[in-house]
Amino acid sequence: MSRRTYQRVPEAVRRDDLIAATLDCVASFGIAGATVREIAARAGVTGGLIRHYFDSKDQMLQAAYRQLMTDMCAPSHAIAREEGKAQDCLRRLILANLTPPIADARTISLWAAFIGHIPINPDLASIHREHYLAFLESLDLLIVRCFQELGRLMDAKQSRRLAVAINGLIDGLWLEGSLIDDMFDTGEIAGMALQSIEHMLELTPGALTAEAGS
Repeated sequence: MSRRTYQRVPEAVRRDDLIAATLDCVASFGIAGATVREIAARAGVTGGLIRHYFDSKDQMLQAAYRQLMTDMCAPSHAIAREEGKAQDCLRRLILANLTPPIADARTISLWAAFIGHIPINPDLASIHREHYLAFLESLDLLIVRCFQELGRLMDAKQSRRLAVAINGLIDGLWLEGSLIDDMFDTGEIAGMALQSIEHMLELTPGALTAEAGS
């Protein structure tokens, strides 16, 4: 186990280090095994110093889950708000969510460790809901833009339903591709997602997949 030696660093950096150490511990030992003592050792600090930044282990776990979800969702939010052809942005958003570092064993193990606590922990549930809704908003934005570029009408209810469905498709393939990646060729999972989303949005065949496969 890698343990950091104590150094004086700015408070914001120290807090980020503690969040990173919390995620490392959760990835290695699960939430139950990510004790304050273990996190302190991993970060190279004392338990007393941890209490300067966080009132409890629960508060540390909340900060860690928020960071995990931010890291997973931030690329999509940025892509959705870029200028350029909406179909190109949608393609890149899908690929970003089905390739490393979002689609890898460590990320999915962290997500799985936290997700089991969502139904019983209102604070984690609130963080999850916040990021889920923000991700849907990014998808919704790109779907509406795609239809606008094609001169097709799209009401808010329809675009929202499509965003929910596409998110579900991405989630399912993300899980499958990350857990049993040896069963698929490189890019196969992403290709299936792109082709399926073309069909869901009634885009011209190849609108999303042609460039991805070139």
